[in-house]
Amino acid sequence: MDAENEQQNGTPAGTDAAAPRSAVSRRAVIGWAGAGVALGAAAVGSVAAATRQDDPAPAPAAASGAEVPFYGDHQAGIATPVQDRLHFAAFDVSEKATRESLVKMLKEWTKAAAAMTGGREVGTGAATGLPEAPPDDTGEALGLPASRLTITIGFGPSLFEKSGPDGQPVDRFGLKAKRPEALIDLPAFPGDKLDPLRSGGDLCIQACADDPQVAVHAIRNLARIGMGTVSIRWSQLGFGKTSSTTPDAQTPRNLMGFKDGTHNIAGTDTAKLSDHVWAASGDGPDWMTGGSYLVARRIRMHIETWDRTSLKEQEDVFGRTKGEGAPFGKVKEHDDPDLKAMPADSHVALAHPDANNGLMILRRGFSFTDGTDGLGRLDAGLFFLAYQRDTRKAFVPLQQRLAGSDKLNEYIQHVGSAHFACPAGVRKPGEWWGQALFG
Repeated sequence: MDAENEQQNGTPAGTDAAAPRSAVSRRAVIGWAGAGVALGAAAVGSVAAATRQDDPAPAPAAASGAEVPFYGDHQAGIATPVQDRLHFAAFDVSEKATRESLVKMLKEWTKAAAAMTGGREVGTGAATGLPEAPPDDTGEALGLPASRLTITIGFGPSLFEKSGPDGQPVDRFGLKAKRPEALIDLPAFPGDKLDPLRSGGDLCIQACADDPQVAVHAIRNLARIGMGTVSIRWSQLGFGKTSSTTPDAQTPRNLMGFKDGTHNIAGTDTAKLSDHVWAASGDGPDWMTGGSYLVARRIRMHIETWDRTSLKEQEDVFGRTKGEGAPFGKVKEHDDPDLKAMPADSHVALAHPDANNGLMILRRGFSFTDGTDGLGRLDAGLFFLAYQRDTRKAFVPLQQRLAGSDKLNEYIQHVGSAHFACPAGVRKPGEWWGQALFG
């Protein structure tokens, strides 16, 4: 079992002590199958059917089935080593929801998130509950390991104050006074062409995992639990991480074929995380101490135009070589760049911390492709996720600089945008997401 999640009080994380325990955990299924333990079909129903001894063991989509601890001072999914897949969803809170119903949902979400990140089913599970009732778990992750699933929650500006039917601001849940000053409505940046149907949201959930089905399962179950209280406003699937919080590793490539964000903040660099990522005591309301501010931007790439661009132009756009990813004038990707050796309007020359008084953000970007746009062009690009201690002092000045001069702008367009305050982590079973905010 998940010692990290259970060590606090001996109760399985995500499982109400008064509620019946799920009969089969996802990891237990794998463990039994690997040990060759015969499972009685009458006892475990469809799970047994999926794990008969003469069946091959379930094959995870990624080699890593490890768990990431759910409980801690900070939410997992921020400084955590970036997984391979993403399912991100922004939610609107129903007009009929009350503060009480929202709190109830957040408590249920927390239990479910703790269970799923531990590789367990939600509640009584997918196949062992009452035959007359819908299962507590949708079941598509049965037989799959935890896959390093992390589930991260954020609260948007509109949760604290939102326009009412008459256009006047309404403090729906009594939270207006607790809105952090850093949780700003992002300003308009030059070149933005934002789709309101891909922007904003009262809440967000970022689910990252090494298996896309595990990430989708997480969002699906939270949406199911929240039905009647919240609904999905927009969502985004992502693949192929485009940044790393383990910079000693090779930086992943984006869909333009380049390494970007080579000097991202390492998840192990506690000094830089404290300086640039985690909100500190005195930065704002106490409930955000230990949290971080998330900016999510859907950035479409003009793939067809890029693919007709010469290699030299492509390298000039980034200020890096395409093969190695080395900054101009250097040999290896992690070599310190000489900003004067690259075009002044290149992406690296404008975005590097040395050109921005040391300003840094923590990036967790993913590539996306969503079919075509009806004109024969790929709807593809980068789903950019940036965490920072104060968005006003990090993403906003950086994006203003890039939006104004970046040579890359000819090949990209920002089409979606959202901003969320991600509170500190849930430290032990019994606590819940938003407890310090609503308490």
